Amino acid sequence: MSALSELNVGQRGILEALDLPESVQNHLMHMGFVPGSCICALRRAPAGDPTVYSVDGMEIALRRETAGAIRVRTCTGAMANSSYTEELPELTEATR
Repeated sequence: MSALSELNVGQRGILEALDLPESVQNHLMHMGFVPGSCICALRRAPAGDPTVYSVDGMEIALRRETAGAIRVRTCTGAMANSSYTEELPELTEATR
């Protein structure tokens, strides 16, 4: 297991645990950060913080400190090889 903040842009992880205060955990869980969900690091701010992550069809920016308290395991197999745009082709089309 590693911290969500350690994922490079384009990498995916499976959420294992949220080591955060209960109020923050609840807020993130309502947005899709639940154990077993697949999270993808999409892009980073020019200074490196925050990072935008995709989870359950949403894009959420988290500071490095918050992402460092979220434990993930790396994805393997087909899930790790698929790209974000393959899963959501309508977003790719909308950006053209």
